[in-house]
Amino acid sequence: MQGLHLTADLSDCKCDAAWLVDANRLGAACVQAVKDSGLQAVAQLFHTFPAADGSAGGVTATVLLAESHLCVHTWPEKNAVTLDVYVCNFGGDHSTKARALMAALMQIFLPGKAAVNALERGV
Repeated sequence: MQGLHLTADLSDCKCDAAWLVDANRLGAACVQAVKDSGLQAVAQLFHTFPAADGSAGGVTATVLLAESHLCVHTWPEKNAVTLDVYVCNFGGDHSTKARALMAALMQIFLPGKAAVNALERGV
């Protein structure tokens, strides 16, 4: 039941605004980043939230992995993003792949500030 859970809170993102509001574009990039990192996507869901107060709605992109999951939430009105990458290490250590996936996602958003955390899970 051991695993690695990575989270990142990104702010002051300097990326193209489409990354924060286009669910299909972000979702496709997430799936490609999963593949490039050597992890295996088994399902996906990408959702755009409705616009509010004249601001574009944010996006949630979730990719279910054979190893666990990836989830991205965007707040375009704040130029902010939260990232969540969790891998179970049952049958092999996927920690390096999880770190590569997190790094690839952070490159998309170009944050001015990033608070990244790593939690070793399980026993």
